[in-house]
Amino acid sequence: MYNVRKVTEDLYWIGGDDHRLHLFENIHPIPRGVSYNSYLLLDKKTVLFDTVDWSIGRQFLENLEHVLDGRPLDYMVINHMEPDHAAMIEEVMLRYPKVKVISSEKAFYFMNQFGFHIDSSKTEIVKEGDKKSFGKHEILFVAAPMVHWPEAMVSFDTTNGVLFSADAFGSFGALDGKLFNDEVNFDRDWIDDARRYYTNIVGKYGPHVQALLKKAAGIDIKIVCPLHGPVWRNNLGYFIDKYDKWSRYEPEEKGVMIVYASMYGNTENAASVLASKLVEKGMNNVVMYDVSKTHISQLISETFKYSNVVLASVTYNLGIYPLMHNYLMDMKALNVQNRTFAILENGSWACESGRLMREFLENMRNMTVLDEKVTLTSSMTAEQIGEMDTLVDSIINSMK
Repeated sequence: MYNVRKVTEDLYWIGGDDHRLHLFENIHPIPRGVSYNSYLLLDKKTVLFDTVDWSIGRQFLENLEHVLDGRPLDYMVINHMEPDHAAMIEEVMLRYPKVKVISSEKAFYFMNQFGFHIDSSKTEIVKEGDKKSFGKHEILFVAAPMVHWPEAMVSFDTTNGVLFSADAFGSFGALDGKLFNDEVNFDRDWIDDARRYYTNIVGKYGPHVQALLKKAAGIDIKIVCPLHGPVWRNNLGYFIDKYDKWSRYEPEEKGVMIVYASMYGNTENAASVLASKLVEKGMNNVVMYDVSKTHISQLISETFKYSNVVLASVTYNLGIYPLMHNYLMDMKALNVQNRTFAILENGSWACESGRLMREFLENMRNMTVLDEKVTLTSSMTAEQIGEMDTLVDSIINSMK
């Protein structure tokens, strides 16, 4: 049975939700599922904007057939060739053999790599600034390389202000019938998934996102249609501001994120003492995460959110605790920067974790590491309360 929503008078959402997938890209947990968005424009010519993942292929094809209502499909625009959006290309072409495919040159190259062999007579290559009219609607094609694949582009409908934004402005989470941003409480129910999506999927490519935002500022966008998550039809400034901060690697909030690695509870105890003392000094925006229990995608997302991070780690085999080291490696891989770090280290003998974490951070971009630190030998003692107070004062002063 078809399940579609009308976006504008002649534009339809024909995507679907996937609640069965546990790991997005086989890495990131998605307990609320994910949506795969595809859009169909009914003009003098019919135009499909992107397809979906195989997992919802049947739903997508039923939706497409219903909205076409007997009309042929004339064009298929592929903004992004990643398989969760392009898996159904050949299936569409089998059902609508006269369709022409519009995409970037590099996207067609990728199609061939993925085994989609499209006759050249059915392809139309577009580049930055090209326009195409489908009747009443004229589409402007804008290159968006490395947001987050090199072939990506976005398509802007100059007639009604709709931006088909590919993977930009997307989010984890199934839509469950609610298509538009004003049909959900985004700040309460969606922002964490949206941040986790951006930081882990696109986060490395902040400068490229900034370049796309500059291009977007020059066009009159009224509606944003991403390939995952809600369609934005109002309050666009809210989400654009988030993207601007994230892509400049600026924290959303002044606050302290404490990430701890504890084998027997002693480092965790010291982290809790630190948290209590921060709150007593007036810093209420404090969160704590056990690196052994928190998925790396959430740790990265929260690191993008907060201005200050405390790394509290035991020494393990004369090195950094492995899961803490993995967290640091992911931070570096995703280009995290402009944060202030404090270090709490522990070691029953040959305590090395603090020195090694500091060295790692100093080899990253625009990171500040406070000189004050707390060193434990197995567990915290009463004699170290003053040392902890000094670290707390240093963290709070760094936020002024």
